[in-house]
Amino acid sequence: MQSMLTTNPWETGDDDHFKEECGVIGVWNAADAAALTALGLHALQHRGQEAAGIVALSEKGVFNAHRAQGLVGDNFSSAKVIAALPGRTAIGHNRYATTGETALRNVQPLYADFEFGGLAVAHNGNLTNAGVLKRALVRRGCLFQSTTDSEVFVHLIAISLYANVVDRLIDALKQVQGAYSLIALHDGAMIGARDPLGVRPLVLGRLGPAEAGSWVLASETCALDIVGADFVRDVEPGEIVVIDGNGLRSIRPFGRQQSRFCIFEYIYFARPDSIVEGTPVYETRKRIGAELSRESGVEADVIVPVPDSGVPAAMGYAAESGIPFELGIIRNHYVGRTFIEPTDSIRHLGVKLKHSANRPMIEGKRVVLVDDSIVRGTTSRKIVEMVRQAGAKEVHMRISSPPTTNPCFYGIDTPERAKLLAANHDVEEMARIIGADSLAFISLDGLYRALGQAKRDGNNPAYCDACFTGDYAIPLTDLVGHPERAPALLAANGV
Repeated sequence: MQSMLTTNPWETGDDDHFKEECGVIGVWNAADAAALTALGLHALQHRGQEAAGIVALSEKGVFNAHRAQGLVGDNFSSAKVIAALPGRTAIGHNRYATTGETALRNVQPLYADFEFGGLAVAHNGNLTNAGVLKRALVRRGCLFQSTTDSEVFVHLIAISLYANVVDRLIDALKQVQGAYSLIALHDGAMIGARDPLGVRPLVLGRLGPAEAGSWVLASETCALDIVGADFVRDVEPGEIVVIDGNGLRSIRPFGRQQSRFCIFEYIYFARPDSIVEGTPVYETRKRIGAELSRESGVEADVIVPVPDSGVPAAMGYAAESGIPFELGIIRNHYVGRTFIEPTDSIRHLGVKLKHSANRPMIEGKRVVLVDDSIVRGTTSRKIVEMVRQAGAKEVHMRISSPPTTNPCFYGIDTPERAKLLAANHDVEEMARIIGADSLAFISLDGLYRALGQAKRDGNNPAYCDACFTGDYAIPLTDLVGHPERAPALLAANGV
């Protein structure tokens, strides 16, 4: 879902990809906890680049926070900043704005003082009944300080009649609907939780020997790797883990349900070196590419990934097809917001800021371009045109996901359905629009095969694949009876 604050596609550099979600990390009982948390946020930078924040709990029981817009490295590289976050426990958050405007008041972790003391919360996901809950809370007199749906957790905890923090959090979680992985911190415990269907990821790691009692919670295993933590396990769907001076305990307040983990984590979102739900992402993407080749092979001279997200799938495609793999497109990794005022003629060249053709690998050849998805189609069209201008004889586009026909309401920034190319055109029309000689997507069953399933079980899918199927596993309560609110929800939901 898109931010309420519209940004210029020229500035963001890419208006034709799913945008990342958010990243969370928590460090318990470790020296230099804030510094470790900052390192973890660096590893999770791909999950959100608009803002970052850390809340640390000092050994005197004082909460200190630093939140800022921009990248982790721009905000947490100063020794002075880290020194102002003392303590052995901290939680952090990378934000991609999908609920609420891009403003400092929406940067997480959120913090509030309660009768039981301070509490900080970092949340990745999207609540699909946040509007309903917020209206009820406002009627009760709750004053919202942000426009993010994550603040609903804070107010539900505040008004809960239960005595302790964990029971209050459980009370809050039982009232919300949607996808979430969250980490909460108070003076006594660090708490991690996943929604009952496990749509969003959360992993548990240990720092040092078991007797040290040092733990890490994070969105992905790549964050564990960078801080030197050993992976222990995934936090399970519907599970709450409580880490305190007595160690770690697990609470399961929800009945067990079939997991519906976000399938797009495997295709695009997770970092390639992460292990997601027990499966290495890099190898999975290569298997997806191999399956794509088996389903939609074409005579060609070279397989070229659209970097960087298309690289592993293109490697799998090339290995399966026997066609050489080459870096026919080079990505500029140093593209930021530009100072240039974009005219129509300059904007047309903007794709070359991020990608440029490697002419010797393309000229005179039949090229298969492999990318992870097509959303609006604008970037794909520019990439195809660029490759043709570099002298390609033929350009075939292959996509390592099924056609994206529906928006995500569970924490991913996607355009409304009317702007999704595959929702309004068949594959042949899409190929003509982007200018490719041919276009093919991996089938839904093929995607499931690459993930180790025989095929997709329509009665009991193993993953959340609503962006491809429209099969929304969690009720869209804020839309029920109010279809006119759909564009607003698309424009202002999820974190």
